[in-house]
Amino acid sequence: MRRKPMALLNLVYREQLFPAAPTGAPFEALLAGDGEKQACRTIVGLLALAHDRACEAELAEAIDAELDAGRLPDLETLSRRFAPHRPAIPDITIEVASLRLYDELSTVQLVGVA
Repeated sequence: MRRKPMALLNLVYREQLFPAAPTGAPFEALLAGDGEKQACRTIVGLLALAHDRACEAELAEAIDAELDAGRLPDLETLSRRFAPHRPAIPDITIEVASLRLYDELSTVQLVGVA
């Protein structure tokens, strides 16, 4: 679907692609507002987002909220909203040992070794 999003137009099981909410309303709204090509790209992008981020229910709620507010779902906005949170990288301080310590280690002799 990602390679050929226009295949969504004639897909027999299109209504089952969004299990949490029917795709009919968002898809029909996008078809009316953006045209076939952009509507297919947006829905396929939303499906990929739901799959990649494992956020089907939350994404369906966000799409419903957008439609209830009279706006079309925007793939870029929803992608940013469901983007993974990047953890902060901790600052690591590395203290380098003095080379003199290595010289001392090399002079250690084992007692009782034949």
